[in-house]
Amino acid sequence: MFVAKLKNKSKYSDSCNKIFSYWRARTMYSIFIGYASFYFVRQNFSLAIPAICSDLNITKSDIGVVLSIGSVLYGVGKSFFGLIGDRYSARYIMVIGLFASAIMNIFLGFSSAVPIIAIFYALNWCFQSMGWPPCAKLLTHWFSPTEIGTRWAMWNTSQQIGSAAVALLAPFILLHFGWRFLFFAPGIIAILLSCFLFNRLRDTPESLKLPSVEKITGLASVAESSKWAEETDVKLSYVATLKMALSNRFVWYVGLANFFVYICRMTFLNWGPTFLLESKGNTLTGAGIQMALFDIAGMFGGIFAGYLSDKVFKGRRGPVAVLCMLCLAVLIGIFWLSPDDSYIISSICMIFIGFLITGPQILAGVAAADFASKKAAATASGFTGTLGYAGSALSGIVAGFMADIYGWNSVFFMTISASILSAIFFILTWNKRSQVLTDAEEREKLV
Repeated sequence: MFVAKLKNKSKYSDSCNKIFSYWRARTMYSIFIGYASFYFVRQNFSLAIPAICSDLNITKSDIGVVLSIGSVLYGVGKSFFGLIGDRYSARYIMVIGLFASAIMNIFLGFSSAVPIIAIFYALNWCFQSMGWPPCAKLLTHWFSPTEIGTRWAMWNTSQQIGSAAVALLAPFILLHFGWRFLFFAPGIIAILLSCFLFNRLRDTPESLKLPSVEKITGLASVAESSKWAEETDVKLSYVATLKMALSNRFVWYVGLANFFVYICRMTFLNWGPTFLLESKGNTLTGAGIQMALFDIAGMFGGIFAGYLSDKVFKGRRGPVAVLCMLCLAVLIGIFWLSPDDSYIISSICMIFIGFLITGPQILAGVAAADFASKKAAATASGFTGTLGYAGSALSGIVAGFMADIYGWNSVFFMTISASILSAIFFILTWNKRSQVLTDAEEREKLV
């Protein structure tokens, strides 16, 4: 009832509404293509790991160190560029990041020693951290709290499309051209797409002289007496932005939950192809198909989770994330104990694991933006990303070490434990949602 009432609150002309609709559709497909491009020059490394290890005689522990270095720098970069992104143009930050990441991929293709690979991989992930914060900022400025869970999830499918595309192309490139071209080809494509992104992308509605999304939908008029409404047009200082994001305990809860989500997610993304080849008896093509299924299932899982949080749980992200992480723990256990020669069972497990793991990863970012308000959305989302990639760094080095010393069983025990711990932190946000949405609903009840 509340959401339905909002649809007729806009006081702007049809012409203004049409212009707004055009620009937010253009923004949506631009950040969708742009972020998919980031993954095209990110996930190619994990698919090249078996060939790199074989060709250059590098151990899993060495690769684990490289992965962890990149994850640490990516996590720090997310917070840094989140703070920058809340104050400066999302267009320039995202385009520069994609172009520079493409260049680092080309340099990776020429590398042959662990230190050199580590340097360019680390630099690649520094520039990769310029992708998420601009998208978080634009999503919160172009979509209202009553729809952002679903829209964020739809945008987030760009990750799976980028990953699935490179997972499907990787076997052909590796077999016919070698692992170095698995960096050259995506790098050249990403350079071209960065030019496309610069042409298409702009910044917030206000930068185009349009009303805010809250004003265009009528949400601001319903919540006009709230503290949030007084702050929507105020440009905060760096200190005030940080305070708004980091003084909120709920942002910390979802950040810590995201830490454990990423231990699970990045263990499967970084080590999945290697594990499938070594322990499940897969071929290179079979492993590539299963990783593509993992990503494709994640697309639908993310949208489903976002929709549930918007429509069924009325803007509460916690309940959906808790259910996903508990079910994920069960599915990882089934995958772990499944027969090594059963391609069908392992494929089904990879599909459901991908479906379940993407929702909480999306909802952590949405929840952080909800709790901090859109004025600090990129900062809060970037902070949860930093904690997430601290988990990714841990999974990179620890999973590689554990696989070498104790075998893959220890890695699965780690991911199941992380799933349960993530659910515990999400439980702490069970009843929390965007303050503007709560204020608006309470105001509507009084009208």
